[in-house]
Amino acid sequence: MSNSKTKPATPTERKEKFTTLSGLPLDRLYTEENLAGWNPDDSLGYPGEFPFTRGIYPTMYRGRFWTMRQYAGFGSALESNQRYRYLLSKGQAGLSVAFDLPTQIGMDSDHPLALGEVGKVGVAIDSLEDMETLFDGIPLERVSTSMTINATAAILLCLYVAVAKRQGASLQKLSGTVQNDVLKEYIARGTYIYPVRPAMRIVTDIFAWCRGHLPKWNTISISGYHIREAGSTAVQEVAFTLADGIAYVQAALDAGLHVDDFAPQLSFFFNAHSHLLEEIAKYRAARRLWARIMAERFSAKDSRSLMLRFHAQTAGSSLTAQQPENNIVRVAIQALAAVLGGCQSLHTNSMDEALALPTEDAALIALRTQQILASETGVANTVDPVAGSYSIEHLTNEIERGALAYIQKLDSLGGMLRAIEAGYVQGEIQKAAYEFQQAVEKKEQIVVGVNDFIAGEERTIPTLRVDPEIERTQIARLNALRAKRDSARAKSALAELQRRAATTENLLPAILAAVEAYATIGEISDALRRIFGEYQESVVI
Repeated sequence: MSNSKTKPATPTERKEKFTTLSGLPLDRLYTEENLAGWNPDDSLGYPGEFPFTRGIYPTMYRGRFWTMRQYAGFGSALESNQRYRYLLSKGQAGLSVAFDLPTQIGMDSDHPLALGEVGKVGVAIDSLEDMETLFDGIPLERVSTSMTINATAAILLCLYVAVAKRQGASLQKLSGTVQNDVLKEYIARGTYIYPVRPAMRIVTDIFAWCRGHLPKWNTISISGYHIREAGSTAVQEVAFTLADGIAYVQAALDAGLHVDDFAPQLSFFFNAHSHLLEEIAKYRAARRLWARIMAERFSAKDSRSLMLRFHAQTAGSSLTAQQPENNIVRVAIQALAAVLGGCQSLHTNSMDEALALPTEDAALIALRTQQILASETGVANTVDPVAGSYSIEHLTNEIERGALAYIQKLDSLGGMLRAIEAGYVQGEIQKAAYEFQQAVEKKEQIVVGVNDFIAGEERTIPTLRVDPEIERTQIARLNALRAKRDSARAKSALAELQRRAATTENLLPAILAAVEAYATIGEISDALRRIFGEYQESVVI
């Protein structure tokens, strides 16, 4: 026998190259060598302390669980109100409102382009009358409400405030979030109305008005969710979301606000996708990078200005119409990633959302998924249990490094607004989406039930159908409202709004007066369109 030791042959591996879902390379094994130069005091720290890698609060879920929200809204305000009451009765802690497409783009339900869309992807809201019905019997002073609305965010916020005033609620106690992130509409989603710069003016008007009137309200939810749903990578999701945040902060500073007066009310919204390790690292990287941006770039002094507080939603784009029960498993894993990543609130998608709006039963399973995570798994009982993992810390570093490189590229292009107007950001996302689809078609990326493990016979599950009669009823309600309101008061309020839009005065007081005069969302949006015009999309090929 030879005395020399022979190194064993490398075992055969399943694939030549392993990557995350976004394409980041994955090594076979991670050791301390992968963290060369990494200083835990600078990069990791403690929960509740700069740079907040491990979470923004010292106790995190040992103090209180994340807010469990279920994004809901369909048909009329009455039907949606019934769904909200149902979810609240089952233990949901906050509301998350979905609006239909006409509401999102500032059109009343009787607009010709609204035909066939009323109440389909969310609840139809035309006026204060609808908003009062939507929140009937729900004490707004005691319930946190998130509203996914952007181009018409100022109008919906004023409608919410008007309802709260009618309930006798203290505006100082109202808590919740209005998404109000118009930049990602131009990048990824498309429900914009006005050109970019006047749209940004509305965003900063909301910042300024809420500072004095709604101190507990989150004035924006800077959204990476839709960027990821459009096909971006995890690195791009972090980079473009934080670059949007930089643009909003700079716009507010340019409007004369002080950074520590509005930055504590900024919040973020991220996707919870399927690659568990990458997603956990993504949230940690985003939190650390934002803290450094706010401290170093904007000289924020208030520690709350440095905290990246975020809502997460499981990935709608990952859900499949094939074998829809598989989506329950996908959502559970994605929700686990969000919780291990330190989210402040979470929505779990229902298994049937690739087919239709959620049924009550499917929405309840999705809510129960969060409750099981919170109460049965133990993951909420210690703060950032993944910290110190060689692979997690390496991925956190890689995502931060890649996102920072993108932000520097955007700076070189003149900032996020110019990059959007030039189509750069949209082009980067389109390339990433194309590459992922190619990987699916080549079976380099397996989607269970779609390109592998295909069922011989697909099962059908119950789905929700929105009654077409809802559209006719909604239009009849709208016409009745116009007939019975004080038309002179509504007309005067709209004229004052249009006058303000031509100045630099804050728009929120005039919008609030208009909604309280029962002017409709379409009428208010049209008043602003006459001054601001409408955005024309630049084609990116």
